Amino acid sequence: MSGHEDDTDNSPRLVSVRTMEVVVAMVLMALAGVVIADSLRLGVRWRPIEGPAAGYFPFYIGLILAVSSAVTLIRALADKPIPGQTFVTKQAFGRVLAVLIPLVVYIIVLSVVGIYVASAVYIALFMWYFGKYPLTKGVPIGVGISLVLFLMFEVWFLVPLPKGPLEEILGY
Repeated sequence: MSGHEDDTDNSPRLVSVRTMEVVVAMVLMALAGVVIADSLRLGVRWRPIEGPAAGYFPFYIGLILAVSSAVTLIRALADKPIPGQTFVTKQAFGRVLAVLIPLVVYIIVLSVVGIYVASAVYIALFMWYFGKYPLTKGVPIGVGISLVLFLMFEVWFLVPLPKGPLEEILGY
């Protein structure tokens, strides 16, 4: 929460803690099922000379995830819900979306113009919108951070990151 807003949130409740516990437990159980199924496909036995098969460790991680998710699901369904226990309110969810939507747009734009240009724009706009800084500060900081990251990854570490047309024009 930024310093510009009141810390009390009396907006309507969107989701309860119990509902989220059930949803997350079911999603994790499905994920565990995928991990277990693929591990079984790869093999989960310990081979005497070779050691563990490719699916050995993922299988047990998936099994632990499935069991712990099942316990969470059973507890969430069996326990009495606590009245008024809120996972997220309408106002709080709006704040989450205010950050999540620009992030999704950033990821889409990144695939078109490259990570460095997208990051410079993202940082500048984030500073302007959320930090209330003027663009005259946000743009140089965004460009500066992207330039430092470019030098660090592309020049010093020789780790190529997704690039766009600007980097191609500059010969990278």
